[in-house]
Amino acid sequence: MEESVERKKRHPLKERADVMKALMLRDLRTRFFNHGLGFLVVALWPLCHMAALLALFTFAGRQPPYGDSLNVFFVSGLIPTLLFMYVSRFMSVSLLMNASMLAFPVIKPVDILFSRALLEALAGALTAAFIFLILYALGDDPLPFAVDEAVACYFSILLFSIGIGMIVGTISIYLPIFNTIYALFMIIVYGTSGVMFVTSSLPTAIGDALAYSPVVQAVEWMRSAYFPTYNSRVLDKQYLVFAAMTSIFLGLLVERLTRRMVYE
Repeated sequence: MEESVERKKRHPLKERADVMKALMLRDLRTRFFNHGLGFLVVALWPLCHMAALLALFTFAGRQPPYGDSLNVFFVSGLIPTLLFMYVSRFMSVSLLMNASMLAFPVIKPVDILFSRALLEALAGALTAAFIFLILYALGDDPLPFAVDEAVACYFSILLFSIGIGMIVGTISIYLPIFNTIYALFMIIVYGTSGVMFVTSSLPTAIGDALAYSPVVQAVEWMRSAYFPTYNSRVLDKQYLVFAAMTSIFLGLLVERLTRRMVYE
């Protein structure tokens, strides 16, 4: 009797896991070339972005403000910035791209959102691994000075990305123009992230204003983990962690409140 009750308790969780697995496999096959290897393209896309930017700055003869390697300096800013941009952006279109799947009663919007979040998290980790291998091949040391701080920063901005992706993705399913606005907003996020400059070196008023962006905080945190002499006056780690937790909460809340609209 107890075993039967236990099976019933596990059944909903197993059902959700099976649904998310099916959605992930479908995503893997349909996003690129109708083949699972398309997942590698997802991971390589931001890598190409980084390579183009690094080549541009190297050709321009820029010197790293911190450390001995221009590659490592820019990568320390690009990793959290592109992680946020790609994870939140791809999550924001997940419901729009998979709206037909909601015709199946067993599939809920949150299943689509979380399955995409898992895929993007895996893609982000794979991208980071590729970056490390390339930097090693170029003779650079890609390991941060404080590994624990870099990992904490990475997961904080990842959670923030997932939360924002849930909010934008849920709203976009019944207000598609919002997704276009968000895509354009990414240009501003990238330009003000601090990838191409040191936020602390800006005039106080400008630097303090930019510091309200969690992406800027992630860049500052990651660079402080890479360079022991990187003293950022705008870094607030607790602010980024709070923003991450808040975005996840709001993402779940918005999905729950708008679930009926999504089905209509």
